[in-house]
Amino acid sequence: MNARQKFTLLRLLPVLLVTAAAAFWFADVQGGGPYWLRNVLPLAVLVLLAWLTLNRGDGKWSGSGMRLPLGTLGFAIPALGLSAYLHYAYSINLNDMFSDAAYPGRVFRYLPAYTLVAGGIGFAIGWIVGRNV
Repeated sequence: MNARQKFTLLRLLPVLLVTAAAAFWFADVQGGGPYWLRNVLPLAVLVLLAWLTLNRGDGKWSGSGMRLPLGTLGFAIPALGLSAYLHYAYSINLNDMFSDAAYPGRVFRYLPAYTLVAGGIGFAIGWIVGRNV
């Protein structure tokens, strides 16, 4: 393993740990359920974007400019943040948000689509900001 691969793996490790912890927490909150795998999809896209950023930057986050790192951060904030917030709200029934719903678990049915779209918008904003830096 050369130095570039070591640095890439070392810098990707925190992203992998956070996304793995989030995936396990999502499974716990949803009780397994039929939509768990769908809700892991934005996390997988985040890991892929982080790997692409590090790979393109020779093991450094900003090795190839700021477009891709800021785009990845722009994707991560809404995609992971929105998903984590909604799982948190569901787990504690925040402000009785899910008390009167007939099927409260179905909130996770379309959540991956929303988070991917929000992440895509965040990626585009980060990409534009990174272009101007």
